[in-house]
Amino acid sequence: MSLYIDADACPVKAEAERVATRHRLKMYVVSNGGLRPSQNPLVETVIVPEGPDVADMWIADRAGPGDVVVTGDIPLAAKCVEAGAQVLKHNGEPLTQANIGNVLATRDLMTDLRSADPFRMGGGKGFTKADRSRFLDALERAIRTAAKT
Repeated sequence: MSLYIDADACPVKAEAERVATRHRLKMYVVSNGGLRPSQNPLVETVIVPEGPDVADMWIADRAGPGDVVVTGDIPLAAKCVEAGAQVLKHNGEPLTQANIGNVLATRDLMTDLRSADPFRMGGGKGFTKADRSRFLDALERAIRTAAKT
């Protein structure tokens, strides 16, 4: 069992490391660079070459049953769910066989809507303490579930 973190713009790397350490799990922090490597022997920082979706492909090629993936990238999440991994968004929302189709469709719809209104201002809502707490709880559940597979 391993924990894979899609580290680019991930707000919960430190929390995931604490949980992985408590469960003595190997954790892979995957990005294109710019991260300070952890001194934790259970954490491996993986720097992939520059390019679109290279980090995503690295994770998708390795994650499977018994693994947990943390990502905000919905296409990556879909690949990992298909491979049998437990997948969580940064706010703790699980992505599963039951909901990934709807999440992908909503993502595509929102992309189309944003491109249709180039003058739209603002971004998404901020990451809150409640989101962090939900993530920690969901990660504990996901690890327990993955351990059973």
